[in-house]
Amino acid sequence: MALHFLLFINFLFGFSPVKTDAVPKSIYEFKVAGLTGGTVDFSKFKGKKILIVNTASQCGNTPQYKDLEALYKKYAGKLVIVGFPANNFGAQEPGSDKEISEFCQKNYSVTFPMASKISVKGNDMAPIYHWLTEKAHNNLKDSEVKWNFQKYLVDEKGNLVQVFSPSLSPVSAEITAAIEK
Repeated sequence: MALHFLLFINFLFGFSPVKTDAVPKSIYEFKVAGLTGGTVDFSKFKGKKILIVNTASQCGNTPQYKDLEALYKKYAGKLVIVGFPANNFGAQEPGSDKEISEFCQKNYSVTFPMASKISVKGNDMAPIYHWLTEKAHNNLKDSEVKWNFQKYLVDEKGNLVQVFSPSLSPVSAEITAAIEK
C-alpha cells in the first residue's frame, strides 16, 4: 500500500523514476547510444570542454546546427559538442535515429557526435539530463530544459560551468568567451 501511494505521489508531482544512485557522479562515467550506432563514451572527452545540446529537426532553432558545426570545427581539439535529439517540445523531433542522422548530414553536414534520440524532461528523462539539470549531481545548479537547443557547457575537468538559453546562437560572444576561458 505504501509503495502504491509513493508511486502515485511521484506520478502526481512529476517526479522522475530514475533513482539518484542510477545517475553517475561524473560526466565521464556516461556512455550513451550513438545516433548511427556505437557508443558515445564521455570518458574520451577528458581534458576538453563539452557542449551538450538537445536538438530537433523541425524547430525554429534548427539552423543552429550550422553554427554548432562551425564551433566544433573552430575549436577542434579543445571542444567536443554532443547533440541529443529529443522530441519533448512541440513534437519537433518525430523522426527515427536514421531519419535524424540523414537530416543532419544532408542539411548541415554534422560531424560532431550525436547521441540516439532521448527524452530531456519528464518521467522518462535520460540519466545524463538528470546530471545536467540537478544540482545534487552537477554541483552547479538546478535547471530545466526550456526548449530545443538549450546548451550545457562542461569544463575540461568535467564540471558543469554554464547553461545557455536555447535561443542563444552557438557562435555568440557569450558562448565563445566561455569556451576560450
